[in-house]
Amino acid sequence: QVQLVESGGGSVQAGRSLRLACAKSGYSNCMAWFRQSPGKEREGVASISSSARTSYADSVKGLFTISQDSARNMVYLQMNSLKPEDTAMYYCAASARYCYNGPDSLSRQAYNYWGQGTQVTVSS
Repeated sequence: QVQLVESGGGSVQAGRSLRLACAKSGYSNCMAWFRQSPGKEREGVASISSSARTSYADSVKGLFTISQDSARNMVYLQMNSLKPEDTAMYYCAASARYCYNGPDSLSRQAYNYWGQGTQVTVSS
């Protein structure tokens, strides 16, 4: 069983940065960050495997960075140059199963453990 607890969300102005953190307990091969805005589907933002292979949604490439500290069981999402359209609930996800590559690693079906989410609000 894997438990995930997100932190680091908040309200910021456009152009600023935030770093989200996900504290994990239990074993997992793959981790990811997803986000969901009201009325929209939950979408994959970034993923990272146990071997540190990363993937990003096109909308955040070059702006967001996913990283992990395996010794501390933490996964982070550094978000730079935030835009109002980045406003969403951000969720940490984990899987102990096969780690997919590329866009498949950003699919909801690739993960079976989810945190409760942390809200990010970006104002213009």
